[in-house]
Amino acid sequence: MKKLIVVLSTAIMLFSCGDKKKNDQDFSKSSTDASVASDPSSYDPNRGLGKFDKVDLGATLDQEMATEGQKVAEVKCTSCHKQTEEKLVGPGWKGVTSRKKPEWIMNFITNPDPMIDKDPEVQAQLEICLVRMPNQGLKDEEARSILEYMRKIDGVK
Repeated sequence: MKKLIVVLSTAIMLFSCGDKKKNDQDFSKSSTDASVASDPSSYDPNRGLGKFDKVDLGATLDQEMATEGQKVAEVKCTSCHKQTEEKLVGPGWKGVTSRKKPEWIMNFITNPDPMIDKDPEVQAQLEICLVRMPNQGLKDEEARSILEYMRKIDGVK
């Protein structure tokens, strides 16, 4: 009986750890990522990598959205980021909306991995912080609310 269990366990491990089939697709990279990999000069440091080409911000702060963004940030972001310029695990958020375009911020917080791999400024920040920002799986609305909260931190009224 013990031999049968050992044989079955070994067979299961071999099948589960085997190579992927040739027709399996890797969905971890978007077509945008592939085009940048083949032509790194196509990376736009103002926009970053991702689906956000244009983010329209109002002239004034959307208080309701900023409040919602603060709630999301308290759950997903504030264990690594402070509202000040001070670094915690990641960099502080103060001033980020004046240094980066809204499209870049939205693309980074919704899809950080390809931008960490391509953006020289983010790579330099990674050398300081030593920890890659994890993908928090934010929905577009959550990311937009966090962006509005960042605007509030930066004094937009």
